This record gives sequence, C-alpha cells and structure tokens, in this order.
Amino acid sequence: MTNEAESEVASPCIGVCAVDETAGLCQGCYRTIDEIKTWWDKTNAEKIELLKSLELRVEQSFD
Repeated sequence: MTNEAESEVASPCIGVCAVDETAGLCQGCYRTIDEIKTWWDKTNAEKIELLKSLELRVEQSFD
C-alpha cells in the first residue's frame, strides 16, 4: 500500500509569488489566484490536468 502523501502531486510553486496584473498570472508558476487558492482542494487528477495547462501557458508566453 502506498502512502497518500508520497503520491500527492507536487505544487508548481517555485517561491516567486508575484501576480502580473495584466495577465492575471503568477510570474513564478503561471497559475491564476483562484488556481493557487484551490490547489490543495483539487484531486491528483485535477492537479495533473492543471499542470498540463500550465505547460501550454508557459509555451504561449514565450512565443
């Protein structure tokens, strides 16, 4: 049996907590304020989906 804490999806927070007011996204993790506030309430599946969408946000911001 696996330990639930070990299987928890890690937060994308890198400690650079500043929200760009124009984009509405954290400059460190690219999440919205709502996504940051609700991170710990999400299931692992929801967290994984959010991480995938964050990858797209990062790619789009550097296009």
